[in-house]
Amino acid sequence: MLRLIVIALVLLAVAWALRNRRRRRRATQDARRFERLASLQSLRLWARVPDALRDTLVARVEDFIDRVPFTGAGGLVIDDSMRVRIAAQCCLVTLGHEGWPFAALHGITLHPDEFVVRQEIEDEDTGVVTEGYEALSGQSIESDRIVLSWRDVLEGDAHDDGYNVVIHEVTHFLEHANPGGDQAARAALEAAREELGRALDRGETTLIDPYGAEDTAEFLAVAAETFFERPRELRTHHPTLYVLLRESFRLDPAEWPTPVQ
Repeated sequence: MLRLIVIALVLLAVAWALRNRRRRRRATQDARRFERLASLQSLRLWARVPDALRDTLVARVEDFIDRVPFTGAGGLVIDDSMRVRIAAQCCLVTLGHEGWPFAALHGITLHPDEFVVRQEIEDEDTGVVTEGYEALSGQSIESDRIVLSWRDVLEGDAHDDGYNVVIHEVTHFLEHANPGGDQAARAALEAAREELGRALDRGETTLIDPYGAEDTAEFLAVAAETFFERPRELRTHHPTLYVLLRESFRLDPAEWPTPVQ
């Protein structure tokens, strides 16, 4: 009888310990979610996201952080608030679509500042390829990794000036990971890029970053930055391009709330 009592007490103690462990785990998870939500709400972009999309964004940020590894380079130490800042901007771009669009994304690498990469540059006239080095603020590498300058990430979130390195690189990633698409939309995008080039040739100041004139891929990436950062201006000055991006992203940020300055 005593033996049975001892066994029962041991089992009770084990059950109590497991219950307390589960409680501590839940408390830790709740605290982490609270901290992540606070970090998300501190971002400039949060004020622009409509109430109807906020729960979706929160859930996707949690999923992104749990599934995509972050790596610091150059001695940069990654913390959870940094993950939230980047995940929020990556997920913002995808809010109009269902499903998980980041299956091919193996990780995000953060450098403290601009990073130097080796580039092969082909002369369009001669076809001669030369090697050189270039300082970059962001890069999407073969659709499976996004590399970012942390300083530029912070600058992108600080101002509504049409510059956002996270949106730029995640747009590249999504385009590379999902090739093809509507050929008519592609033709319209190329026509908009050519118009940007003509405006630059005329010496005009353009809403869209001149870098977009490089090629169609870069034009899409910088147009996406403008679409999310300065949507009302894009809709006013480039209505056809705005509609094209609205249909592509399935979002209408020109109708979102205006953030309080």
